Amino acid sequence: MASHIIDFLILGNNFGTQEMRDVWSEQNRLKHHVAIEVALAQAEGEFGIIPKHIAETIMEKADADKLDIQDIAKAVAQAKHSLMPTINAIEKQVGEAGQYIHYGVTTQDIVDTGTVLQLKQAFDIVQRDTRLIALELKQLAKRYQYTPMVGRTHGMQALPTTFGFKLAVWLDEFVRHLTRLDEIKERVLVGNINGAIGTYSSFGVDGPQVEERTLTILGLNTPNISWQSARDRFSEYASVVALISGTLGKIGNEFYNLMRTEINEIEEPFSEGKIGSTTMPHKRNPAALEGLASLTPPILKSVALIHESMKVEHERDAMSWRAEWIALPEINIYLAAQLQTALHVLKGMTVNQQQMLKNLSLQNGLLLSEKVMFELGKRLGKQTAHHLVYQCAMQAFEQNRPFAELLLADPQLQTKLNADELTQWLDPMNYLGSAPQKVDSVIRFAEQSGLLSGDKS
Repeated sequence: MASHIIDFLILGNNFGTQEMRDVWSEQNRLKHHVAIEVALAQAEGEFGIIPKHIAETIMEKADADKLDIQDIAKAVAQAKHSLMPTINAIEKQVGEAGQYIHYGVTTQDIVDTGTVLQLKQAFDIVQRDTRLIALELKQLAKRYQYTPMVGRTHGMQALPTTFGFKLAVWLDEFVRHLTRLDEIKERVLVGNINGAIGTYSSFGVDGPQVEERTLTILGLNTPNISWQSARDRFSEYASVVALISGTLGKIGNEFYNLMRTEINEIEEPFSEGKIGSTTMPHKRNPAALEGLASLTPPILKSVALIHESMKVEHERDAMSWRAEWIALPEINIYLAAQLQTALHVLKGMTVNQQQMLKNLSLQNGLLLSEKVMFELGKRLGKQTAHHLVYQCAMQAFEQNRPFAELLLADPQLQTKLNADELTQWLDPMNYLGSAPQKVDSVIRFAEQSGLLSGDKS
């Protein structure tokens, strides 16, 4: 029975995806460890470090799918060593050739490189879904480019904007996230095959070449020097995950607020039979949005744990990498759930444009006080206009009266404006600034980046 919520049958899909859980499964970890031992034997056979026919036997007979993970687990408990029972199992599987299994390497070579192989799979998923979200945001930003809505600061109505502008801000963030992923990929996906303290001493003069060939077979990059005691690659990846998750959590929280009954500007996808409450039948709760926002804090905490693993004793220790074993799967699994949830929301949400229009007039014209102030400032001076408009605005707010009525009745303003021009000034569509144009700018930049085309892997 599962004991971590990631693996719960009932709740697990709220905290991860099966695809990403499979990447970080114990079976997949074992599969990669065996693949590394096989690739190492192949490289060592090519360089004559072990007999070529031995390497061929290992390549032919070593098979992770035929190893009994339960037996290995029992042996680990007895040996108090996480890898030796796997080596023994492969040795038994390949017969006499087993004497040359794990030749010249240390446990951390296999474990670190195996983790990077898992991370390579995870990276592809994260990069794919991050791009899909950017594409969805691009389409939505264009669709709602001219859809007016209230812009809010400090939780309060501020000025008119467009829904497309809000979405374009997020699109621009996601283009930066894709850029970051693209930039770090070559640095992060680097294996490590260099012996007990990283000096290649057990391989002889061909050590660096054996490492390069082994990692080439595995599809990984080769380090300039051993990184057994340099964990910055995982920290760099984790930092980008934190940024992506931060944006996703913000989007979830923003939509959560826009879905409030009193605001009612969007609604997350609703399907027949979806239950909001066990006791209040009318509830249509923002369950997906809450899930989206709720996963950012645990990701940030796990990212901090990965950063702590950069502290390494001497040439290596087990304290740092054990933290990575905990945190790397978690941040990837939680992020996978966030990415999929965000895609689901963006593809299926309802945008209540009529309510957006209604909310624009909720304060009887006060939303356009800045516009009125600047227009009157041309005639009275900005500071004087601010003082007079402020007085009218406070009266309108406190007395719940139309803003225009108080402006037109003010003795100091009566000769400075008329009802027709005031009507124009108080029209939200006339005070969107460059919001629609900036949507086009962001979309154009996103397309020119080449990151949304699918050309880059």
